[in-house]
Amino acid sequence: MEPMIGKAPEAGTGPLVKESGSQTFVKDVIEASKTQPVIVDFWAPWCGPCKQLGPILEREVQRAGGAVRMVKINIDQNQSLAQQLKVQSIPAVYAFKDGRPVDGFVGALPESQVKSFIARLTGGKGTGAAIDEALDQAKVLLDSGDHAGAGEIYSQVLAHEEGNPRALAGLARCLMAQGETEDANALIDGLSAELAGHAEITSVKAALALIVAAPAAEETAALRARLEANPLDHQARLDLATALFASGQREEAIDQLLELFRRDRKWNEEAARTQMVKFFEALGHTDPLTVQGRKRLSSLMFS
Repeated sequence: MEPMIGKAPEAGTGPLVKESGSQTFVKDVIEASKTQPVIVDFWAPWCGPCKQLGPILEREVQRAGGAVRMVKINIDQNQSLAQQLKVQSIPAVYAFKDGRPVDGFVGALPESQVKSFIARLTGGKGTGAAIDEALDQAKVLLDSGDHAGAGEIYSQVLAHEEGNPRALAGLARCLMAQGETEDANALIDGLSAELAGHAEITSVKAALALIVAAPAAEETAALRARLEANPLDHQARLDLATALFASGQREEAIDQLLELFRRDRKWNEEAARTQMVKFFEALGHTDPLTVQGRKRLSSLMFS
């Protein structure tokens, strides 16, 4: 199993993202676009939406691995050029190919639409698509229990793109599944504020918190015995659910919390529902167990 993450095209040299202006526009954009597509981002330091869009554009251009380049034009310093190209509001983004503009948009677009814009321009070329394919493959392996195989792919992706949140979160989950919780914590703790706020990363942090708070694995049998002796021992059921989740038995863990909610939803300030929300956050909002669990919880809430 060796996923191939494509090499960057060698159509041009120099940085993939650069500043330009009126004096160098013909060379940096018109001439350069005859060998590979060039995205031109018209922006200004005072423009709030520009500050949102710019980093997304730059990140996706880097992810394309050289299949496209990006030129940034500060309109405050290049007003005549902006007028020539009829830039009336910013951010304004033009795509040049074969020496002429072929696409563009005005305003800050979400990341998904920026990806589509670049994909149209490049025809899907570049390392970005290969990385996404590798990440999908790793997810399949992780879900099937091949934690070592998944971890190898995630590590390969991070070698190409060290700040990839999906790969970071996936590798942390592999470490957790193999009992290397401290290493997973170390991997996540050192991330920047931007990466730490990514949904994939916050989900992993929630999972790590549950593992730390869970009873020791050897206590599981004792908790089951307590429940058999007294099915109304709500604390034992809650602790058992947490222990099961931490050990990877997530479906049964959710079942136990749903049963606790069914028996006494208000117990301990709705502890069953509160813990279930933590489980869902740790799993991720699109995980099938989360989707099904939310449906079952809603059914009980309104029954």
